[in-house]
Amino acid sequence: MSVGVEEIAQAAGVSAATVSRALRGLPHVSAATREKVLQAAAQLNYSKPGLRAGRSAARTGSVGVIAPFLSRWYFAQVISGAEQALREAGFDLLVYNLGGMDGRGRLFQHELVGKRVDALMVISLPPTDAELQSLLGLGVPVALVGDFAPGLSGVSIDDVAGARLATQHLLNLGHSRLGLISGLVEADAVFSSQRDRRKGYYAALADAGIPANPSNEAHGDFSIRSGERAMDELLAQPVPPTAVFVVSDEMAFGAMRSVRRHGLRVPEDVSVVGFDGHEMADLLDLTTVEQPVVLLGEMAAWSLLQRMKSPSADIAAVTLPTSLVVRGSTRRCEHRTGKRPA
Repeated sequence: MSVGVEEIAQAAGVSAATVSRALRGLPHVSAATREKVLQAAAQLNYSKPGLRAGRSAARTGSVGVIAPFLSRWYFAQVISGAEQALREAGFDLLVYNLGGMDGRGRLFQHELVGKRVDALMVISLPPTDAELQSLLGLGVPVALVGDFAPGLSGVSIDDVAGARLATQHLLNLGHSRLGLISGLVEADAVFSSQRDRRKGYYAALADAGIPANPSNEAHGDFSIRSGERAMDELLAQPVPPTAVFVVSDEMAFGAMRSVRRHGLRVPEDVSVVGFDGHEMADLLDLTTVEQPVVLLGEMAAWSLLQRMKSPSADIAAVTLPTSLVVRGSTRRCEHRTGKRPA
């Protein structure tokens, strides 16, 4: 029987990830633990060069995560959920941060991730046809977070339904002059979530018989500051909206700050609904569409672990529910005159 990282881990009483790091000479392994791993490997007649020969000899003990941003709340929460599930299973997390989109083409190529990880998670980056073929050719399980693609596991939410839920809430409160703060239009092809949330907003308006008005839409980059600037644009309209759906909570925080800076009140003058379920939404009394962000990462990790354990396991395709959490940032519309709030 061939000896692998799992057998050495059991003999040494440590995790498979620790064994992998010790055998590869990586940091964050104490001298005593490294010596214990090497002794166990020697007793089991494990050949260290076999680790470099390929996956058939031994696993790397690492799972890769590709994310366009690390500092933003959503991505940090997804990675947190994935890291917890993978750590408990003995795997390290190897994070590839695009830092924007410039490195995307290189990162999906085989040589960058092909032999460094046992599985790969891709967060909020729907693959192009060429990227999909590259991912399928890696020879490791791959899971998408926030999207689905043939041959890959996927865990996501229904962004269209969530946005409809938020918009319908404002309509039910009697608002007919609704604004939208969405992502940058040029990023629609990259981030399907912002595109789908825009679709949900306009679909709810169409169902209510309200014609689309492009002047009631402003754009941001999912940061607080950009949400503030976008709300400035909406409030500069001759007849500004009485309610605004913002496609992320962080932009909604900025939008609320803009309303206050203009001498107006939330929700008396402008109702605001966000999207995400950010922990600060409760503190700031923001009505929001809550999504289980940490669970998205956990379930994607679990799907990868299952596929690593049994390559013939079914491809996971899971859609998690969202819910509307109503707080103090929305109220029934009282502006009937069509005049701009003083």
